[in-house]
Amino acid sequence: MKAIRRFTVRPVLPDTLQPLSDLARNLRWSWHTETRELFEAVDPVAGRTADGDPVRLLGAVSAGRLTELARDEEFLRRLTAVSAGLRDYLQGPRWYQEQLAQGVELPAAIAYFSPEFGVTAALPQYSGGLGILAGDHLKAASDLGVPLVGVGLLYRHGYFRQSLSRDGWQQEHYPVLDPNELPLTLLREADGTPSEVVLALPGGRSLHAHIWQALVGRVPLLMLDSDVEGNAPGEREVTDRLYGGGSEHRLLQEMLLGIGGVRAVRTYCRLTGHPAPEVFHTNEGHAGFLGLERIRELSGTGLDFGSAVESVRAGTVFTTHTPVPAGIDRFDRELVARHFGDDGELPGVCAERVLQLGMETYDGGDPGVFNMAVMGLRLAQRANGVSTLHGAVSREMFAGLWPGFDAPEVPITSVTNGVHAPTWVAPEIYRLRTESGGTPGRWDAAAGIPDRQLWDLRRTLREHLVTEVRQRLHASWRTRGAQAAELGWIDGVLDPDVLTIGFARRVPSYKRLTLMLRDRDRLRRLLLHPERPIQIVVAGKAHPADDSGKRLVQELVRFSDDPRVRHRIVFLPDYGMAMAQKLYPGCDVWLNNPLRPLEACGTSGMKAALNGCLNLSVLDGWWDEWFEPDFGWAIPTADGSAMDEDRRDDLEANALYELIEDRVAPRFYDRGGEGLPERWIEMVRRTLGTLGPKVLAGRMVREYVDRLYAPAALAQRSLDATTARQLADWKARVRAAWPRVAVDHVETVTPTEAGGSAELGSTLALRVRISLGTLEPDDVEVQAVAGRVDFADSITDAQVFPLKPAGGQDLEGRWLYDGPLALDRTGAYGYTVRVLPSHPLLAGGAELGLVAQPAGAAGEGAGLLMR
Repeated sequence: MKAIRRFTVRPVLPDTLQPLSDLARNLRWSWHTETRELFEAVDPVAGRTADGDPVRLLGAVSAGRLTELARDEEFLRRLTAVSAGLRDYLQGPRWYQEQLAQGVELPAAIAYFSPEFGVTAALPQYSGGLGILAGDHLKAASDLGVPLVGVGLLYRHGYFRQSLSRDGWQQEHYPVLDPNELPLTLLREADGTPSEVVLALPGGRSLHAHIWQALVGRVPLLMLDSDVEGNAPGEREVTDRLYGGGSEHRLLQEMLLGIGGVRAVRTYCRLTGHPAPEVFHTNEGHAGFLGLERIRELSGTGLDFGSAVESVRAGTVFTTHTPVPAGIDRFDRELVARHFGDDGELPGVCAERVLQLGMETYDGGDPGVFNMAVMGLRLAQRANGVSTLHGAVSREMFAGLWPGFDAPEVPITSVTNGVHAPTWVAPEIYRLRTESGGTPGRWDAAAGIPDRQLWDLRRTLREHLVTEVRQRLHASWRTRGAQAAELGWIDGVLDPDVLTIGFARRVPSYKRLTLMLRDRDRLRRLLLHPERPIQIVVAGKAHPADDSGKRLVQELVRFSDDPRVRHRIVFLPDYGMAMAQKLYPGCDVWLNNPLRPLEACGTSGMKAALNGCLNLSVLDGWWDEWFEPDFGWAIPTADGSAMDEDRRDDLEANALYELIEDRVAPRFYDRGGEGLPERWIEMVRRTLGTLGPKVLAGRMVREYVDRLYAPAALAQRSLDATTARQLADWKARVRAAWPRVAVDHVETVTPTEAGGSAELGSTLALRVRISLGTLEPDDVEVQAVAGRVDFADSITDAQVFPLKPAGGQDLEGRWLYDGPLALDRTGAYGYTVRVLPSHPLLAGGAELGLVAQPAGAAGEGAGLLMR
């Protein structure tokens, strides 16, 4: 029989055990070893059934066991100590508070919006790297004391659970998640009723959402849930699945995340007294509508649309995670217009102005779509990619929004992602570092770990992985229809003494799950080598709508089902956080072979490195930035737009095979006098001690605070209503006048030598005449831009030299500027002159996307070249 209604019966804890409830409700347990071990001691059997989730554990433990624990003095002492530790963690000053005490100006609070958050497997609200990064961002912010408020959606079916059919085809399952069984609490008003946000929809309909709160250490995470009784059936399903549904479904999700998310933050601050955020950070374009809600708020105070945009921009940070236009959400313009018209959301905000924010105005853009990333960039004064290489790719990809500027000057910086070490580092690694004289925050302790101890630990972790793989493989084959009697071979799958390579990630085509299969005979020889065998553990999910990705999964599964190699290569379905935390520590090598430069960052290799796993990767994302031979190996790439795809994959697969055959496997199996691979161990030590500190999420969050959050807060404080109006009016005046701004004449007062050459160390004196139309010199900056030139006379590695006014207007109304140009480089050299808008409240000269340059040879010496 099937129940007609489901609800949760919560246990009544004895008074002495009440702190267990607080510990279970704060997700710090997901990265705090002592708290997890305390819950394991509550009931080891029930703990295994609950998959390590303390909330489920407390709901399953018997009343008799609770009574027994309430009299256990040793357990109560541990409970008191862990509870006091959490209290100190939540209330004591941390890095952020120390900065404030030193007089550093920092935001009172930051709101961090993301469509997904991967905090723990017990709260499955993530699909891949974007969500895991967001979860690590919250955790690191908590550890540092950064006053962050996370904002997301609560998906009642999460992403999906993955299994395999008998023939290896991916199958999706969507279990229903009951918020009452998750580590969440419902935000309520003072009278006990659930807090609610409401969005207006076309046709007089409404979208209601409740606000669930998760505690991620010191950071509250607000999650909006549309599955409430006040909604019609269609609206109840808005938060059904992560990345599910059609275009309008996704639009409603993103409206709820952005617009509803701002309203949820306002509600939370009103009820709790939390400081109102001064900075709003949107993690990818999915949450970009938050800027529109803030414009609506400001419009209600009397600000016009343009002035409100300036105020919103000042306090907004936008992070892009995609290196390809196809990864950006784009909606039909008419669909957006319908939801933001007179019959929809944001009354008082001009729908046409909203549509202009997302319009693709650049060459090749589609005027019929609304681009969420374009809106995100237009509503954020500060934007960044997630690795140095990805920052460069992003500047190229979005350069059309700043016409006239070379890609390096596009105002998108980069903050390389990091990962939260306490979440991803095996407890054994932490303990070993501490026993060797280090502390959890000190990575240089790896230098003091003896070779034998380090190697024995690596084997122990490999052995744990072998056990985990066999258990998961057995469960997978039973799901695929196999009988227990058929599965005796699984007991011989993997070997704790064989070089183990891991590959686990989402399965879009650019990540090339099956590159390792390009030459199957060669791969078999590697797997079955008599002296230097390898074994490979693979995991990953294809998007439910991506049949090409599913075919890649099936291809890999069918290869790994081959009885000849199935003991050396396995595919594990249902990749998620719980599996990953076992996988990273147990692998010796982490493989990553995307199409360069399509991997924005690729943090899985970072998590592996923190456990002493060496990287074997294409130079993409973070690996392009921090690769050293001490940390692993770089897979050569066959670059070039004219390269045939099959030819490219053949070349790069061959390079991968050669690296494993000639360098990776020999180093692993090259044993010294004590039977230890000394050179391998030294690479592990260098990875732990030198690479480890670079890949930490704490480093990442400090960079966000110093380089983006603090400047955004200062900019926000500088823009009161009057200043915002003045800035908006100035921008409008400059845009209107810019067509008449021109560089009319450029000359060099100090001539070059015959033949157009000059000596290193000499100085050119430039004199320039500028037409400004109705603008004044205070409205602009005149610059000489100089550097080496390539064969097409394009300036590379440019330097900027400001030029100063040299008097008033001449008889023709032009302004004279002059200044020195130091020649500090040899070789082919050149310069040009340009005019940019200038205002104290601009974040940079390219912000408006306006520039005036010489139209050809505007006088003797214009754009001078010296060879």
